Amino acid sequence: MTKVIYYTTDNEDNPVKEFVHGLSASQKKKLVRILTYIEMYGLVTAIPHIKKLTGTPLWEIRILGQDNIRVLYASIEKDIILVLHGFIKKSQKTPERELETAISRLSNWIMRTKGA
Repeated sequence: MTKVIYYTTDNEDNPVKEFVHGLSASQKKKLVRILTYIEMYGLVTAIPHIKKLTGTPLWEIRILGQDNIRVLYASIEKDIILVLHGFIKKSQKTPERELETAISRLSNWIMRTKGA
């Protein structure tokens, strides 16, 4: 089992869940299925759908095909992941802006949780 934590802002907004709610029903179903499998059976079950982003502390969950949805996360501890950011990928390379958003959220989360 893997615990999946969703990043929240200082105001308790949850940008990842807002992203998921904005997806179509079929997109949402695919993503929720993968996240549920990760929670129930661990990251090993998601191996075809996950990829390490070189040069960053981030990993991505990939929904391939027509959708090309990406959800960026970080491994916080053994069996705990922090889901940071989601977006629709429109180009071959992950846009720098999307990486910066996820890294900024990770830094913010670390400051708030480790500093508390």
